[in-house]
Amino acid sequence: MTLTWKKLGLTVASASALFLAACSNDADSGDSADSNDVSGEVNLAYVAWDTEIASTNVIATVLEDYGFDAKTTQLDNAIMWEAVANGDADAMVAAWLPGTHGPQFEEYGDSMDHLGTNLEGAKIGLVVPEYMDANSIADLNDEADQTITGIEAGAGVVAAAEQSLEDYDNLADWNVQTSSSGAMTTQLKQAIDNEEDIVITGWSPHWMFQSYDLKYLEDPEGSFGDAETIDTFAREGLEEDMPEAYQILDNFQWSTEDMEAVMLDIQEGTDPEDAARAWVDANEDKVAEWTDGVGE
Repeated sequence: MTLTWKKLGLTVASASALFLAACSNDADSGDSADSNDVSGEVNLAYVAWDTEIASTNVIATVLEDYGFDAKTTQLDNAIMWEAVANGDADAMVAAWLPGTHGPQFEEYGDSMDHLGTNLEGAKIGLVVPEYMDANSIADLNDEADQTITGIEAGAGVVAAAEQSLEDYDNLADWNVQTSSSGAMTTQLKQAIDNEEDIVITGWSPHWMFQSYDLKYLEDPEGSFGDAETIDTFAREGLEEDMPEAYQILDNFQWSTEDMEAVMLDIQEGTDPEDAARAWVDANEDKVAEWTDGVGE
């Protein structure tokens, strides 16, 4: 069900070309269920964040169960948006709005169908262990070697963290150290194990809030914006080409607790596809809402 490749110095044009080639090569290899008398390959793009790994695998599992051949492809932020806008991908359930993916929405939003919100109450900000004394960004002084541990350069939460260095006078000598989502959570675990200070670029939903005792720092200057939503977008024409898939994507909506349960399962070593399958099987009533009336 999963086709994965990473952007390693590829241009946007070459990445899109590889995406199309990969989809073409796989088109004849998948077997579709026929219980709903539907067929077709649905290509889902996602960014390699724990949240989007969870949501994309869950909705891909539901589409597979309905009869579609669901493919998932990991892409960089900007390329994910461009892929859906250009029709290289069919859809994504990974758009953080209005802030995190605001620039991408501004550039590509008018070239795709906005199916609405699939998760309410998403949030980004600076996060610290509960044992640290600071409760606000304005409280920070010389903790954590005056370093904010970030994720990938170009991520919205990293851009907001960099903005906070300008918005808060007490952060004038601080810096944002970019790495990756996995490296950031590894450093978080090491710091907590040793009860050391650490300030990270955080977001929720995220499994780390179930695993560790963490808190968001208050943001009186508003560098990180208000609460966000995670939204679903589809390429123009998908509704006509595969109306059942379009309707399932349109119906897809779940909670922070739902997402974090899948994320934690994956973090503890379960394969993402297996974690998605376990959640879908355990939540038949919720999944039935996503497929209710489809094809009628």
